[in-house]
Amino acid sequence: MSPVTQDNQLRSMVRDGVVRAIGAIGLAGIALIHTIDAPGHFVGGPDTWLGLMYVGLIASSLILAAGLIASGDRRLWVAAAGLTATVMIGFVLSRTVGLPGDSGDVGNWGEALGIASLFVEGALLTLSLGWLSAERLELAARSVTRWFDRRRASAGEVAAAG
Repeated sequence: MSPVTQDNQLRSMVRDGVVRAIGAIGLAGIALIHTIDAPGHFVGGPDTWLGLMYVGLIASSLILAAGLIASGDRRLWVAAAGLTATVMIGFVLSRTVGLPGDSGDVGNWGEALGIASLFVEGALLTLSLGWLSAERLELAARSVTRWFDRRRASAGEVAAAG
């Protein structure tokens, strides 16, 4: 293996590790924000179901964060993007039309935790979609390179036979 190839592989590994760490930190941030906000949804009112959804979100975020630390599997990034988009949609619904049993936040766009949540979720969604797009481009580039390599090999065989 040439030094240039080794250097490129090292850079790719470091970049992958840094992006995965940032993704895990973003997921931990989502878990933290919702942990801070969750107690208000467990006071026995009609929005207790929302508190239970928070518990599911917190657990899912932490499990995905652990997964990203261990692996850069594409499915983890898809799950992170899906989870984040779902939470953002829920936030917008809670501020526009309200959620079942919880219409108290309609129009409450200035809540600090809500703004922090949207910021972290937006950054994580952007990172996830960027990683998925870059992965697709890299796979396409490898496919084209293999195609050209096969064509060159075929042309070499024809020239050697002729």
